Amino acid sequence: MGMRHHSVHRDKPPLVITMGDVNGVGPEILVKALERPEVLQEGPFVVFGSAAMFDTCRSFAPGCPPPVGWSPGTPISPPTEGIPVVDAGFGDIPRKPGKLDADAGRAAASWIEAATRACLEGWSAGMVTCPVNKEGLRLGGCAYDGHTPFIAALTGTTDYRMCLFSPRMRVVHITAHLALRDALAAISMERIVASVAIADRALRQLGIANPRVAVAGVNPHAGENGAFGREELEVIAPAVAACRAQGWNCSGPWPPDTVFARMYQGEFDVVIAMYHDQGHIAVKLVAMDEGVNVTLGLPIVRTSPDHGTAYDLAGTGRAREDSLVAAIRLARQLSASHVPASLGISSPEDDRHHA
Repeated sequence: MGMRHHSVHRDKPPLVITMGDVNGVGPEILVKALERPEVLQEGPFVVFGSAAMFDTCRSFAPGCPPPVGWSPGTPISPPTEGIPVVDAGFGDIPRKPGKLDADAGRAAASWIEAATRACLEGWSAGMVTCPVNKEGLRLGGCAYDGHTPFIAALTGTTDYRMCLFSPRMRVVHITAHLALRDALAAISMERIVASVAIADRALRQLGIANPRVAVAGVNPHAGENGAFGREELEVIAPAVAACRAQGWNCSGPWPPDTVFARMYQGEFDVVIAMYHDQGHIAVKLVAMDEGVNVTLGLPIVRTSPDHGTAYDLAGTGRAREDSLVAAIRLARQLSASHVPASLGISSPEDDRHHA
């Protein structure tokens, strides 16, 4: 697309937002979020999606500014005057609320690719992604089953982590979408140390000078000194010691049934979770509508609402925009101090261990 432009706005570079699967709730929560004055203050924005779909969904948010035409490299008007929408070749995609559709998956993939390129080319501050359907992406010909591996491939990133942020809880997962048996086998010192490094760096970007990183155990009572498993003794505790030797404010392994509550009460800034649901259950219990999915370790800023396409709600106008609002705010906050460089951390595990 040749978008090598760096001065599209006199104040700050735009955040790019992808519309996601048009048959899910993405277009609806997008216009609802951009209807809110406090969100518009986080602009400017450029939406990668369908202008016609954006305009149609404004029936759910009449106060949302209309879509406007825009070309990369040209000035961006204040968000209150209109939201630039770039279709990346998929402007006429029909909407079939609640339906799995190859065309919707193909469009979503195109918008993700274009938005990622915008970030890599430097004219965008970061990207916020509305939900996609993994099966829909595959039906549309995408080789990846979700945002995270797709964006990682586009950015040439091999080691990255899923992270959930909410107002009082932050969780970094050392593994993500794996069967539990495989997730347990994937626990290693290398992945724990790399995860602590990624978490420490991200929290420092957010202004926390000395992040308190708690590492969860994986067995009941964190293994009870080997009585209920040896992962804590043989892998997790040595990893914590290695992290402390690096100078990170790291502790653990802590019993997983209490460590998340201790973070919620303010004792820790982030918890390193050993598998997907260990962290997700805790965050979604207390912050279902406020959680943000952040991909850490990428050379760009990327955030997302912590929910899926919600086909059952699509077209009803009942979907809540709170998580997307939080994702937009966090993307802007992260972009303010983002250093576009990899952490230089490699891991022997393959891509199956990523979100």
